[in-house]
Amino acid sequence: MDADQPSMRVTIVGLNYAPEPTGIAPYTAGLAEGLVARGHAVHVVTAYPHYPQWEIAAGYTGRTHEEELDGVSVLRVKPYVPRKLTSLKRLLMELHFGIRAVFSPWEAPDVVILVTPALFATRIVALRARLARTPTCVWVQDIYSLGIAETGAGSRAARAVALIERSTLRAATRVVVIHDRFRRYLSANLGVEQSAVDVVRNWSHIDTDALRHDATIRARFGWEPDDIIVLHAGNMGAKQGLLNVVRASQLADERGSRVRFVLLGDGNMREALEAEGPNSRLQFLDPLPDGAFEAALASADILLVNELPGLTEMSVPSKLTSYFATGLPVIGSVDEDSTTAEELRSAGAGPIVDPTRPIDLLLAAEDLAADPERAARHGRSAQEYRVEMLTADSSISSFAAILFELAASGHSTTTVEYSTAIGPA
Repeated sequence: MDADQPSMRVTIVGLNYAPEPTGIAPYTAGLAEGLVARGHAVHVVTAYPHYPQWEIAAGYTGRTHEEELDGVSVLRVKPYVPRKLTSLKRLLMELHFGIRAVFSPWEAPDVVILVTPALFATRIVALRARLARTPTCVWVQDIYSLGIAETGAGSRAARAVALIERSTLRAATRVVVIHDRFRRYLSANLGVEQSAVDVVRNWSHIDTDALRHDATIRARFGWEPDDIIVLHAGNMGAKQGLLNVVRASQLADERGSRVRFVLLGDGNMREALEAEGPNSRLQFLDPLPDGAFEAALASADILLVNELPGLTEMSVPSKLTSYFATGLPVIGSVDEDSTTAEELRSAGAGPIVDPTRPIDLLLAAEDLAADPERAARHGRSAQEYRVEMLTADSSISSFAAILFELAASGHSTTTVEYSTAIGPA
């Protein structure tokens, strides 16, 4: 622990936590474990593991479950988990989790971290922190209102969510975002003072010791020696826009291309994607445990991040921090002016192609395979960027310093704008 920082009691409230393998969970768990390693007491209130398969994991029964994971005290509450995700069902899940989290033990924290998404759960839980006059830090992994707008929801719904997000963030003692572009957006579009927002980058949480190109792994998955494996890992939901990848695989099949697209993971769109385009150049793999996941990534030839057209600001895909550790090139099938494209360019990780043109994705993969030196340069550049910008130690130390400042201040908010109602102020 830093000699200038006495021990804190920190409560983290968030919908997702380990052992969920993808999305926000690895970062929430990483922060909790990193704070414990620095001598702080951390209590987590979270849901039963359910993501990305949208089904509660085996072994988690009853209404609550308590456990200790790597020194972190974890209280799990069982939320409503929809098997088929819709906006309404997502709202119900978040509200259910938020209400249960409000009435759960918090262990008298010096500071509370609220993770959004889930925004609506955060809104509810923030009320308890305010009544207890406990400083709050809202950790923004995705800009929720922008995501609603960019994925095609109605303008009235997007405006309502924006009001809720605005009042929630403005009422927090501190806001932490994962990218400078997020901070600019919150200031320009949601009226959050830039001085109240800190940027702490997500870090690479992957086990680099397991990153080895393994011919036996390739054979186990049925990958031929001359296959060009383009692998997309993580959630298969609406915002990933993976129909584009299915279409690219169909083109590869028609052209007799050596490119094989592999979708590794799960999600509410997987069943529809599997039904859409079965062919010899497309493969679906179930989520893999730690170790096997890293080995599968490293045994591919090219990694892929794909986004629904129009997603320009809402998130930085968590998979990138893992991708950049592998030494493999990354294709971004994303909008040119998106946050994801900016991140890929900063890392020099690989080409960016139009997400509305499956042929461009296929050709980009074939071009990288035909130029191994260029592919290797992209992979090395991404690794160097990860070491310079995305290390866990620097990010968690920065976060700890923010929390210490909050705990020392003893003030619950930086603005008087707040409504005790669940709705917007």
